[in-house]
Amino acid sequence: MWPLTLLNSAQNKPLSVELKNGETFNGHLVNCDNFMNITLRDVFQTSADADRFWKLNEIYIRGSTIKYIRVPEKLLDEVKEDQHRAREAQRARGGHAGGSRGGRGMPTRGGRGGTRGAPMRGAARGRGRGM
Repeated sequence: MWPLTLLNSAQNKPLSVELKNGETFNGHLVNCDNFMNITLRDVFQTSADADRFWKLNEIYIRGSTIKYIRVPEKLLDEVKEDQHRAREAQRARGGHAGGSRGGRGMPTRGGRGGTRGAPMRGAARGRGRGM
């Protein structure tokens, strides 16, 4: 299961975030991006030493500061089931569940890919300079 798939499925659901500095945030996920930056609403923030609490309407948390994210176990089960159904549907259509194998993006000759017959540069021609 991909973390971003799980986070995208968790939109508008409650989750708990602990930062590397020990602070925790409990709220509902509004949005997340590819860097795991997240926005939470209706948030309860707890200090690292757990002696102070704050209620916030909304907060933006940079993904690089996150230590872990806890989502409801029910959501984990739902996402696993959705992925299993998608994999089965892909197999039924005769495709590969793990993505493309061969085809686009894979070199057909040599190891460089690219256009056949294109000139190569530098020492890759088989001769170094000055020979």
